[in-house]
Amino acid sequence: MTLLLSDPRVTAVPVRDVGETLVALDPGFGPAGALVRRELATRLLAARAALPAGVHLRVVEGYRPADRQQAIIDRYSAEIRAARPGIGNPELRVLTSRHVAPLAVAPHVAGAAVDVTLVGDDGRELDLGTAIDATPEQSGGRCYFAADGISRAARANRDLLARVLGREGLVNYPTEWWHYSYGDRYWALLTGAGEALYGPVWR
Repeated sequence: MTLLLSDPRVTAVPVRDVGETLVALDPGFGPAGALVRRELATRLLAARAALPAGVHLRVVEGYRPADRQQAIIDRYSAEIRAARPGIGNPELRVLTSRHVAPLAVAPHVAGAAVDVTLVGDDGRELDLGTAIDATPEQSGGRCYFAADGISRAARANRDLLARVLGREGLVNYPTEWWHYSYGDRYWALLTGAGEALYGPVWR
C-alpha cells in the first residue's frame, strides 16, 4: 500500500531542524534556479555527476513558500470536490495528498524536496511517461512511479532517475515520479532516521 504524506505516521515524525540555509542550485540544473537546503544541493551534484553522458538532471522546483503550497492544496482539493460531490473531509485530505502534501509536512516548504526530470544535450526532456505535475486524474495514474502503461524508454528513465538519486539518499514520493526529498519527515519515516533534519522554512 502506498504511504501518503497525509498518513498520521508522517506527521508523528519529530523534527530537529539542523539550521542549514537554503542555497540556489547552479545553472547546470536548468533555468529554475531552485532553492534547496545545502546538503540536498551537495547530494544533487553527486547524482548529476553519476548520470551517463548525454543525460542531464533538471530541477524544475525546490523550495516552495507556504502560501504557494496552500494555493496548490486549495486548487486541487476543489478539483476533487467538484468531481466527487459529497466527499468527506478525511477522504478529501487523503486524495489531495496524492498530488500535494499537507502544509505541516510538505517537503517543498522545508526546502527538502525537488521536482526533477532528465533532459538530453539539447535541453529537451526525455520520455518519463507524463508531464511533471500531472495529477492522477490527468494522467490516468501514470504519474505514479511504478505505473503500468508507460513506454519502455519512460520506465528506463524513471529507473535511472531513481538509481542516481537513491544512491545519494533521496527518496521518491511514489505517486509522483518526479518528486524526491531528503531530510524531511517523509524521508525520515522511510529511512528509519527517527527524526527529520528539516522543518518548514517561513520566509
